[in-house]
This record gives sequence, structure tokens and C-alpha cells, in this order.
Amino acid sequence: MQNAVSQAREVGGSMRPSTSSRSGTSMVTVLGQQPRYMQLAQTLVNEIQNGRYPVGSTIPTEFELCEQFGASRSTVREAVKQLVQLGMVVRQPGVGTTVKALKSEGAYTQVMQQLSDLQRYTADTVLEILSKETEPLVDDAVCELLRANPGETWLHVRSLRRSPDSVDPICHTDAYIHPAFRSLKVDMDELHTPLFTMIERQFGEQIAQVQQEIRAIAMPPAVARLLNAKARSPALWVCRRYLNRRGDMVEGSINIHPADRYTYSETFQRGWNSA
Repeated sequence: MQNAVSQAREVGGSMRPSTSSRSGTSMVTVLGQQPRYMQLAQTLVNEIQNGRYPVGSTIPTEFELCEQFGASRSTVREAVKQLVQLGMVVRQPGVGTTVKALKSEGAYTQVMQQLSDLQRYTADTVLEILSKETEPLVDDAVCELLRANPGETWLHVRSLRRSPDSVDPICHTDAYIHPAFRSLKVDMDELHTPLFTMIERQFGEQIAQVQQEIRAIAMPPAVARLLNAKARSPALWVCRRYLNRRGDMVEGSINIHPADRYTYSETFQRGWNSA
């Protein structure tokens, strides 16, 4: 019996899954590849850093890149957009796309330092999963924090974080995983690993920025019972939004710490060019 195999094709800058049929059964395989525009963007980054396009020079036009890569104009445009967002090139009407830098600009480096801090924090503590449910969003406040619409189905992971230095939990966390990643497998043997790192590993996503918001609140009674804390006592509310390079939300978390169990410390340094 002849097998029918359809190959993945470029469609709007993404790859369709290949399917095969054998003995009446159907198998769908999702290709373990990045979208085509991301592959082209990486190639252009490599060529800039290898000296093919020096700083101050212009890269080929969209039309020329389409010919070179055999790609659609929308795919090429998205690839160049990635370089613009990285701060490596700048588009100038009448001039073209000019190489501005050999690497991503400062803000991204600072973000990576913050991610290292978060990874170090989770490495020193243990996550205790309370529940893991795929559920529609119904709370307007949560939707606003996640920049999501009511009814969207996200993965909701409730947990406690514990420290070897404390008998009681140091934090209660409500983590919300974007619908695209709601099939995330939480490995119980990797509870020192941040959820965003699990997402990166399992889905090939990359967290580029973490937005953090901190407030002083009164400890909610329901959370107080889980943390062995006094209801309405001082607490620290920390919301983190994990974004990819396109600025899309990947994960959002709401963390509540008893005031006497968590200290947030940060050092600010004056830049060389500061007055």
C-alpha cells in the first residue's frame, strides 16, 4: 500500500505539520523548527556578526532577500523586523536598512541579568504544586494583569515555594501559562526549575523580558491559611509578566509573600555618562 506523505510548506512565515497515513491510521508530527522568519533573522544576525554586512552598510532590500532566500515578502519583512527590535539595524526611508550594531543593545542584557537572578532564586528554593488546571479566565483583574480576554483558556498552576531556611512557605504563587503553552508538562523532578525555563525547553520559546510590579498589600485570608500567616497582616504582592521577543505574553505570575519572610534587594549604579 502506497503511503501518502505531505511535506511541510512555508505559509505566512510558519511551517505546517507533516502528516502521514499507513494502514488506515493517521499520524501528525509537529516539526521541531522555529518559524521560517526566525530562521532567516538568525541567518542575517550571523552574517552581520561575521562581517558580511559591516556596521554602517546596508543589507539587501526586501526584494533581494526574497530572491536570495526563496521566501515570501511577508516572511522577509518579519525577519528584518526582528533585527530592528534587537537594535542591530535601522530602517531609513530612501536609504534602506542600515546595520547599526553587531549585537543586541543594552536593555536586553539587563533583562538577562534579571532572568539569572530569578533562576538563582528558584534554584535555592523548592516549588510545591497545589493544583494544575486548564481553565477559562473569568476574573477581570487577572485578565487585566495578563492582558487577556475573558474566556481564554490558560493553564493555571497554584503552588507554594519553600526555602530550606524556613519551616513555613515563603510564597504563594498563581502562575498563568498562555494557551499556546497550556500543555506544559511540569516535571516533579525539576521543581528547582522555573516554569518559564520549562516552557523554553518544551516549546522552543525564548523569554526576552520580564516585567515586574511590586505592591504592599494586606494578606488575603485564603492565602494566609496556606502560608501559616496571619490574615490581613503586611504582605508583598509581586506580579511578573514573562514576554518573548515579540512582546507577547508567555506566562504571568502573582506571588504573595509574608512581609517577614521575603526581602527584595536591588543595587543601582550610576552610568559612566550620567551627569
